[in-house]
Amino acid sequence: MASKELQAALTAARTAGEIIQSLYRANLAVTLKADKSPVTEADLRAEQAIREVLSAAFPSYGFYGEEGGRHAMDAESVWLVDPLDGTKSFVRESPFFSTQIALLRAGELVLGVSCASAYGEIAWAERGAGAFLDGELIRVSGIGEIDKAILSTGNLKTLAASAADWARFGALVGRVNRLRGYGDFVHYHLLARGSLDTVIESDVNILDIAALTVIVREAGGIFTDLYGAPVTLSTTSVLASNAALHAPMLRALRG
Repeated sequence: MASKELQAALTAARTAGEIIQSLYRANLAVTLKADKSPVTEADLRAEQAIREVLSAAFPSYGFYGEEGGRHAMDAESVWLVDPLDGTKSFVRESPFFSTQIALLRAGELVLGVSCASAYGEIAWAERGAGAFLDGELIRVSGIGEIDKAILSTGNLKTLAASAADWARFGALVGRVNRLRGYGDFVHYHLLARGSLDTVIESDVNILDIAALTVIVREAGGIFTDLYGAPVTLSTTSVLASNAALHAPMLRALRG
């Protein structure tokens, strides 16, 4: 049975999704933040709705939101929230955006909800309780050979900036069975349900991946950065795979 925390996170994500969908393709004004990333009314209203739901249920928890910043980060439990991950897609009327809500407890990610409102799709997981997509238990694939694997990539700008890293990545691309670039929440949902086998990204923010980390892990996968290090608040890259493929992929990338 879902915990009260998961129930609240699901309610918050669905509420945010309804707000986002009501504003999708509405020609909203776009403002650039200090880091040059876009923000819209949908981002702001969705985060406010999420915060209201979660704070009402768990007033003592910290909150780290994409738009509102960090609050009470010294609390034992902290919500990590990206209300509209994929704002650039949202603005360009592409459906590759989602709401991401995770729970960090004592430094460990223990819960994740990923709601893709334009797809009508929602994934969730709690530590030790498995991963679910639209209520169905999901599991990663069992493919353990690189030459049989489907690889999906996201933003690789930083990876491409290193000649050695880019060369190893290029050699890896020549070995995999198929290369795709689904990006955002999409390839993590596909990985968790066994429809592809590994994901590589070199430019992410923890709020983009926190919930997805829990979902992939609870589906039987392994989720680290490109060096094999655990996911933390400062993680900026991803190597996510089924359990059988992660070690071979890491060796291929690190040389």
